[in-house]
Amino acid sequence: MTGGIRRGPALAVLIVASVVLVGTMVIAGVGFGSGGVPWGPGAPMMGGFAATGQGPVSTIGEAEVAARRVADQWGLRVGEVMQFDNGYYVQLDKPDGSAATELLIDPITGTAQIEWGPAMMWNSESGMRGGSSGPAVVSPDRAIELANDWLSTNRPGDTADDVVSFPGYYTMHTVRDGKIDGMLSVNATTGAVWYHTWHGRFLGEEE
Repeated sequence: MTGGIRRGPALAVLIVASVVLVGTMVIAGVGFGSGGVPWGPGAPMMGGFAATGQGPVSTIGEAEVAARRVADQWGLRVGEVMQFDNGYYVQLDKPDGSAATELLIDPITGTAQIEWGPAMMWNSESGMRGGSSGPAVVSPDRAIELANDWLSTNRPGDTADDVVSFPGYYTMHTVRDGKIDGMLSVNATTGAVWYHTWHGRFLGEEE
């Protein structure tokens, strides 16, 4: 399922904030894909966290192509691709099938960047603080419990589903009336919950 993209003022503010953040941070914690190909903050991307696009992206298939340009550089694979009002979300996986990190694809420029929020701040292998996170003491089942506790207070009617384990944190869908309503992440060390406010309305997905 695909649909048109609507970009609101909130997304513009987030993009500006992300650019400022990337321009001022200290790069650390480079991971490696298959064959010793670097991936993460030190990989060959614009500013270490984004790769310049090649024009507008209007379908999930085109978003997958944009994401594959990044995944191939890092020795990773494109996993789940989701379309929202404000752009595309892509899960990148390691060759062994485990989840590596998350991307956002800008629908206007096709630019691919590490997703802001948990992927930048909590990923213990490729985030801004790569390698500095504590031990993962929160299990996937406990992460779902923490997510549902947060949702019951902040988004009544939503429940957590389909948990994916990333290095240092978990990401899962939120579901309302049997349909995907959004996404959130839970820190595997602290149990903190981070709702993905930047996506907008869910439109469709492909594995």
